[in-house]
Amino acid sequence: MKTQNYENHTMVVPMYHVVLFGILVLTLIGSLVNLYSSFGDHQRLYSASLITVIMVALIMLFFFCRVFALKAQDRAIRAEENLRHFVLTGKLLDPKLTLRQIIGLRFASDAEFVALAARAVAENLSEKDIKQAVKDWRADHARL
Repeated sequence: MKTQNYENHTMVVPMYHVVLFGILVLTLIGSLVNLYSSFGDHQRLYSASLITVIMVALIMLFFFCRVFALKAQDRAIRAEENLRHFVLTGKLLDPKLTLRQIIGLRFASDAEFVALAARAVAENLSEKDIKQAVKDWRADHARL
């Protein structure tokens, strides 16, 4: 597996992010065209509007599946990093750390984690700044 770092740590699943989303968008456009062309024809209007509503629901489902999975994973990351900080220092993470900061800290090795967490609070570093400050990258290949 390729070594993970700041430049390549984001994950894109082509079949989900490109193919499925493209199919959904094209089908929504087709259903809207079908709906528009069925105005005036009451026999087609019902089925055309039903297909459009189903496509809108599928696109909403596409986005909510992603959002809900990421929210669950964010909660797990917060718990894991809090435990890791407790194991290393005997104290929980500073409550001033935002979730986005904690998510950025998960890539820091144990050797730099505690100091970087303190620096993130002191300098109010963004998630991006934290990730860029990591010297010894701790890969996360399980991220959704």
